[in-house]
Amino acid sequence: MTNLTLKQLRYFEALARLNHFGRAANACAISQPAISVQIKELEATLGTELFERSARQVRLTSFGQEFALRIRDILRAVDELGDLARASRDQLVGRLRLGVIPTIAPYLLPTIIGNLASMHDGIDIHVRETLTQRLIQELAEGRLDAAIVALPVSEPSLTEVVLFTENFVLVRPGEDEGKPVPNRETLREMRLLLLEEGHCFRDQALSFCNLHSARPRELLDGSSLSTLVQMVSAGIGVTLIPEMAVAVETRSASVSVSRFKSPQPSRTIGMIWRKTSPIAKQLLQISEVVRQSAAALREQHNQASSSRMSLA
Repeated sequence: MTNLTLKQLRYFEALARLNHFGRAANACAISQPAISVQIKELEATLGTELFERSARQVRLTSFGQEFALRIRDILRAVDELGDLARASRDQLVGRLRLGVIPTIAPYLLPTIIGNLASMHDGIDIHVRETLTQRLIQELAEGRLDAAIVALPVSEPSLTEVVLFTENFVLVRPGEDEGKPVPNRETLREMRLLLLEEGHCFRDQALSFCNLHSARPRELLDGSSLSTLVQMVSAGIGVTLIPEMAVAVETRSASVSVSRFKSPQPSRTIGMIWRKTSPIAKQLLQISEVVRQSAAALREQHNQASSSRMSLA
């Protein structure tokens, strides 16, 4: 086993995760023939096959599955050696692998990245945008340092730090401007546009409308908040979006935006990371930068959008 290399193990992990030589090669920034050669050399060293190969994809063998479990632990431990070095410094430098859910990323990331870069000289931010459950999994596997998500996630292994709370607003076609804002009972009878399954924002909107146990008259799914707002602009229905999305998503759409009566639907945004992370102290500092960035951006958006809001 003396010929095993860390490079081979990283290539193996990428192929085991993506089940495709081309995608794994892209993820590792090498050519497909090169990663294929490295995997074959790894299998030769081990004396057994790690993958079942077909024309379109690859699958782990039984041994490959067991091997993958050990390799993830090894690679996470190697990454944490670098984290230990970073933890010895007062400020975080080097690579920061940050996950963000899709209903936050387009609206906060530009400000957050700019502020982090100016306040932490030498930081190299790598962003991963995906759904909450995937972010939690990648945190557990050591592929992310931290993630910005809607709380709570209720994972015992993760630290949760509250950043801010924001309300949801109602988006209706432009001709509905000035009309009374429907309550949640009335909203249940309308054509409601929501994000597709898997988005936590969908579940939060359904909870506000009390639609877990009762179906609305019509319920349509979209892949993004931008899609939902454009569908509303076309007169297809109504939707809920977080306040942080208003300035971006409604600037080119013929829609009206209204606040609900109290208590308004809302969500709590926070930052999470592994409790065992060696850079937990630095991540707490990062979370404060994110909190301040979000507060400044919300104030800016509130001033810009207040004229478009109708108050019930």
